Amino acid sequence: MDNILSAQPIKKPGLFVPVAGLSLFALASGYLMSLIPLSLSYFELSLDLAPWLASIFYLGLLLGAPCIAPMVSRIGHSKAFILFLNILLCSVVLMVLLPQTSIWLASRLIAGLAVAGIFVVVESWLLMADTQKQRAKRLGLYMTALYGGTAIGQLAVDYLGTTGNLPYLVVIGLLAAASLPALLVKRGQPQSSEQHSIALSALKTLNKPAITGCLVSGLLLGPIYGLLPVYVSQDMGFAQQTGQFMALIILGGMLVQPLVSYLSPRIQKSVLMAAFCLVGAASLLLLMQASLVGLWFGFVLLGACAFALYPIAISLACDHLPSSQIVAATQIMLLSYSVGSVIGPITASRFNHIEHGLLLYLAASFLMTACYLSVHLLARNKLRLPTAKA
Repeated sequence: MDNILSAQPIKKPGLFVPVAGLSLFALASGYLMSLIPLSLSYFELSLDLAPWLASIFYLGLLLGAPCIAPMVSRIGHSKAFILFLNILLCSVVLMVLLPQTSIWLASRLIAGLAVAGIFVVVESWLLMADTQKQRAKRLGLYMTALYGGTAIGQLAVDYLGTTGNLPYLVVIGLLAAASLPALLVKRGQPQSSEQHSIALSALKTLNKPAITGCLVSGLLLGPIYGLLPVYVSQDMGFAQQTGQFMALIILGGMLVQPLVSYLSPRIQKSVLMAAFCLVGAASLLLLMQASLVGLWFGFVLLGACAFALYPIAISLACDHLPSSQIVAATQIMLLSYSVGSVIGPITASRFNHIEHGLLLYLAASFLMTACYLSVHLLARNKLRLPTAKA
């Protein structure tokens, strides 16, 4: 495949613009993710639309991921970030003006394309560092800003509600504000560097647990974002506390990031992902009982384990890559995540007829991933063992 980006060498891009813009985007995104399924009734749309809205959003991520690098090549990280934020903003405006099933599906598809661009731009911006340790720290900062903003955004469900146009106007205002750091601050932005795409023939050589980690992250987070608010509100009977419980999930994802940053350079990343999967499966047992404290703890643990997989996986994928291939690698990882996110909500919805069906789906996803990673590690370690002497 041809080179994607070309220009001057990279000079330690600054962190303020992507982190500040990402934090405001995360506030809007966190609120919007829970707002959409919970506001369907207000707009006289069927609740059965919820899993399809989640899946088509992630389909947009899937379709958008391979198309980001050429645009970044032409206009640069900063302008691309502003462009994608404004595309997302326009998709939300369209939903408010035309509350129809087909329009909402189309808008969420467009939103997915835009968010794919936001993620690739910010991830590649922050991962332009010289060492694995620096990349791990920057990725931890990225995830903390993303999940911290998303957690606070979830709380708006309880304080601003899910009816009327005001919640969507707040989302629109936050997305507009997210563009301001990139518009106002010109220093510290990454200079374009010669970026190389990863050849299709080389995809098979990419780390398999890394790809699996991103895929499973999508299988988990797609239903968590798209279906869990409705599950908490209706099946669990906590309509008034939905935003708080969703915020606890995101808070868990935020709190675990410093731990992930610390452990990633010190523990084999496949082992780390398997451990988080086992703890994640155990956390779901806490959500099947009536204790309020147990529920709080269970939601935090679920968020910590579900949101830990993606940063570990993407760090694993980039460990031995030069900076010139970081954009391409983040695209591939986002592509894997998007595939899981498209499949996840629709597959999870098939469990609706079973008691605790959504929780059972999440537990099965965690356990199957832990089994795969364990088998992969055992097989690889067996191949590395020296042949015993006769």
